[in-house]
Amino acid sequence: MNKQLTWREKISYGIADMGFNFYWTNIATFLLIYYTDVFGISAAAAASMMFTIKIINAFTDPMIGAAADRTSTRWGKFRPYLIWVPLPLAAAAFLTYTTPDLSEDGKIIWAYGTYLSMMVCYTCINIPYNALSGVLSADPQERSTVNGLRFIFAFAGGTLVTAATPALVHWLGGGNDKLGWQLTMLTWSALASVLFVLTFLNTRERIAPPAEQKSNVWQDIRDLSQNRPWVALFFLALIIMITITLRTSSAAYYFKYVVERPDLMAGFVPAYMLAAAAGASLTPLMTRFVDKRKLMMILMTITAVLSSAFFFVPKDQIVLMFVLQVGMGLALGPKSPLAFSMYADTADYNEWRTGRRATAMTFAAATFSQKLGTAVAVAVIGAIFTKLGYVANAAQSAVSQAGIVWLMSFIPAAFALLAVAVMFFYNLDNQKLLQIQADLEARKS
Repeated sequence: MNKQLTWREKISYGIADMGFNFYWTNIATFLLIYYTDVFGISAAAAASMMFTIKIINAFTDPMIGAAADRTSTRWGKFRPYLIWVPLPLAAAAFLTYTTPDLSEDGKIIWAYGTYLSMMVCYTCINIPYNALSGVLSADPQERSTVNGLRFIFAFAGGTLVTAATPALVHWLGGGNDKLGWQLTMLTWSALASVLFVLTFLNTRERIAPPAEQKSNVWQDIRDLSQNRPWVALFFLALIIMITITLRTSSAAYYFKYVVERPDLMAGFVPAYMLAAAAGASLTPLMTRFVDKRKLMMILMTITAVLSSAFFFVPKDQIVLMFVLQVGMGLALGPKSPLAFSMYADTADYNEWRTGRRATAMTFAAATFSQKLGTAVAVAVIGAIFTKLGYVANAAQSAVSQAGIVWLMSFIPAAFALLAVAVMFFYNLDNQKLLQIQADLEARKS
């Protein structure tokens, strides 16, 4: 159960997250501005639609997690989803980035249907993939290594998407942005599908629930609600996603309307992604010397300071913008492998405390909070833009520009500090985890 994984398996697990970021980074970075500036609906309508779909999709997460926990095949519980779902996901993404010749109301209906389909399909493959990291090995340090490597690939995928997508749209569309976005998303979807299959072929599930376990979905939810470290992580994920989404979704508007250099987006987000990948790669080393809880608190404090500093950067100080962005990438890079490693630890804690294990539900309820955080962030952006009188593809007022700068600085900084406060309630340290693993080994042997 505490198997030391081969590098082949670690890398094979990690590469799928590059595929997920072919979708996720496009959604987080470009989808809102695609809807307003290419698809042709208002910022208020797009933000409202994205918020509604995120909320609906968040509630599908526990259902998919429960289904994955109860899946039984000769390939395991979670791996089969990596070959069952890629094709439906690719089709839904292609339609989401398709602009039909409809009225604005018709386009809004189309956006609701296609975006919901894409997000549900994404969830159907992403939650089992997340849960897979909790059953590859029971060794906490191996989990940190696997998740650290995974997010190196994730950030690499995000970097590739943000750097290449604008050029792909122009090249594949030949000047027709509607066609360009459609074909670009088809390209990313095809590449992602190949990576998902490679992960399926080269990983193995080694941890199973106790043979005598009998529980239902409501029991799983009750267990999680009484799992104090998991509850802390639930709110942590929600708050961190608000922090990140506020800055990521606002960046395109910041460079287009404040700095008046939209071309810089091709380097700005990739700079963050590369720095985040470097930070993620250092996670296993840092967790050898610093407790996960303390490390998370330090990282979010640094994030708050750097985000606040962004407010004071003049719009012509491009180098300073990139320096702060790289600093935030280094600080936020380790948070994802840390968080996902801690989710797996809370699944062990749940089994130790109750005698029941629901790995996929543990991760599904966590992604529920992440999507809820993304929805809140998009709603905040939409509300601020509406209040400030944002008009697509037009010069923005001084008030509107100031609002965009706040979305890049003080507002996400406040949420980062809130994340620090939440971590005071997480009570699994290294000594406690060693005790849990020893007790679980004793029970099974």
